[in-house]
Amino acid sequence: MLDLTEGRPFRALLIFALPVIGGNLFQLFYTLADSVIVGRTLGADALAAVGATSMIVYFVLCFIQGFTNGFGICLGQRFGAKDTVGMRRSVAASTLLSILFTIFVTLVCCALSRPILDWIHTPEDIYQQAYDYMFVILLGTAAPVFYNLISNLLRALGDSRTPLYFLIFSSLLNVVLDIVFIVPLHMGVAGAAWATVLSQFISAFLCLIAGLRSFEILRLHRTGFHGIGPDLISHLKIGFPMGFQMSVMCIGQISMQSTVNALGSAAVAGYTAATKADQVSVLVNNAMMTAISNYVAQNYGAGKKDRILAGVRASLLQTEALNLLMCAGIILLRHPIVTLFIANPSDEIFSYANGYLLIVAPFYWLLGLLAVYRTSIQSMQNGTAPFAACMIELVMRLTATIGLTAAIGYMGVCLASPLAWAGACGLLIPVYYRMIRNLHFADT
Repeated sequence: MLDLTEGRPFRALLIFALPVIGGNLFQLFYTLADSVIVGRTLGADALAAVGATSMIVYFVLCFIQGFTNGFGICLGQRFGAKDTVGMRRSVAASTLLSILFTIFVTLVCCALSRPILDWIHTPEDIYQQAYDYMFVILLGTAAPVFYNLISNLLRALGDSRTPLYFLIFSSLLNVVLDIVFIVPLHMGVAGAAWATVLSQFISAFLCLIAGLRSFEILRLHRTGFHGIGPDLISHLKIGFPMGFQMSVMCIGQISMQSTVNALGSAAVAGYTAATKADQVSVLVNNAMMTAISNYVAQNYGAGKKDRILAGVRASLLQTEALNLLMCAGIILLRHPIVTLFIANPSDEIFSYANGYLLIVAPFYWLLGLLAVYRTSIQSMQNGTAPFAACMIELVMRLTATIGLTAAIGYMGVCLASPLAWAGACGLLIPVYYRMIRNLHFADT
């Protein structure tokens, strides 16, 4: 276990964050492998089909990540307070809630697959392929739920390396299965989806086995379920708002995808290639969110105000340095990025991809501020301000997508994310410093 309440904050955060960054990038590798192999073997229409559903899949994944990350915060706070009994109840509550959530989401999402595709204006020429891909991914919802649950519980206990090791293995397996299912077995885009689901299940299973061997506290016992009612409520109070907040952000992105879908297959293909590259920045910032989340949760539980302040400063420095590097890399490599996903892309596809990346990448620093401050506030048991910030993001995205797009076209879609990030930061940064001033526990 890595105790984040001790040692130099900058070094502790960096040691914890690097494996998380690697894990998130390999998790992105699942979808990137699908897109590259689909685009280069099945063509631009198949890539557009995967891209047209990506925001729906991302919507579900965001809720899963936020929901399970909330459970990790609960466990991290009890770990920082050295509350062994509370840790056992936290693991039991997290497991039970995850099972119920998986059953509900799988049934609802699979039943609504076709109405959702109609709602987001999926082009007719890619409709069936989009349905085939999305239905299989949603049918396998249990895989990302339990991978993210196990990973977040391990990270709450200070272990950010174990999830990475098994994710690397399953990512490589995903590539192999993609090729096998698509090329010799001719399963089309559904084959890419099955490869992703099976790989995630294997990753979750292996991560669980290793976690049970390393941390006795993760083994479920009947005693952990005794008097679990208040723990179920407390976990829902943190996990559900975090999941809802992250999914609310995706509603604006789904609106953006719907607007792009209406522009035709070339726009969808270019936008998909650009947003796949853009996801690298999002997942790196999410990794820094995971690191500062566990750091602040442990130190909040231990009552160490000065370490929270020092850790947030260190996390901001690290996060913005990474965002600067990613901005430069994406702008310089934007043309090779498009050709990575699509063989012989048209000038129209290049135009859509370049327009998005040249506008969004220079504003990654805003995403970094949002990631660090929002997560720090949530880890100090304030769910109200992050939720309000998410609503601001939603309003800004919808305003840009609907209002600006009507006035300036596709550029309105490109401006939606930077405007949303700026609006949320305007609320969260003052809230964070007010909370810090009002923390009254002394350092221990």
